[in-house]
Amino acid sequence: MMYVVFLPEAEQEMFEAALYYQSQATRLGVDFLSEVERAVKFIAESPNTWPILEGELRRRLTRRFPFGILYRVESEEIVVIAVAHLRRNPGYWKKRIQKT
Repeated sequence: MMYVVFLPEAEQEMFEAALYYQSQATRLGVDFLSEVERAVKFIAESPNTWPILEGELRRRLTRRFPFGILYRVESEEIVVIAVAHLRRNPGYWKKRIQKT
């Protein structure tokens, strides 16, 4: 299993989404974080399973929530670039690829 690290921006958007869902219904934010954790676990176990989105960037969709985990497989770790809402601001995360 590979080690997974989140870019600070990806971690922030994950927690912001969880706070939003928590404000909508009791435990929904916790459910969102659990789903992201589950998706990241699958990525760590088998990182090359999920389809390439662009260049070396792959995307694993979450269940129940309209989000994708965008990540890159490096030699010793997996870097999560974004926890992206699938229906808002397509491609906003592209500037993060250039920085890393």
